Amino acid sequence: QVQLVESGGGLVQAGGSLRLSCAASERTFKTYHMGWFRQAPGKEREFVAAITWNGATTDYANSVNGRFIVSRDNAKNTAYLQMNSLKREDTAVYYCAADPPWGARYNVRTYPYWGQGTQVTVSS
Repeated sequence: QVQLVESGGGLVQAGGSLRLSCAASERTFKTYHMGWFRQAPGKEREFVAAITWNGATTDYANSVNGRFIVSRDNAKNTAYLQMNSLKREDTAVYYCAADPPWGARYNVRTYPYWGQGTQVTVSS
């Protein structure tokens, strides 16, 4: 069973950037589609971005499209979320998740593997 560990969260001013990493414990990582989600206090966990197993296709929520970039390095068993032009409303705990059916990538219930989350706080 693959384990996922996020890192790279922190406190940043509005307009700044952060890069989140998601390190996987198994080499089977390279066969998994990957997703990023976030959850703000009092809100449901929401889809942020996803990437296919080979990195050929990516998808983004409207709220982050053009500002965030999802990528992966299968040789390092790691996925990334580059977050630029951060806004206060991006403040949340960010989670990476693995192995959904690509057609169901927006649905949290279709991801069998999750990281523990990393806090991102954007100040004005």
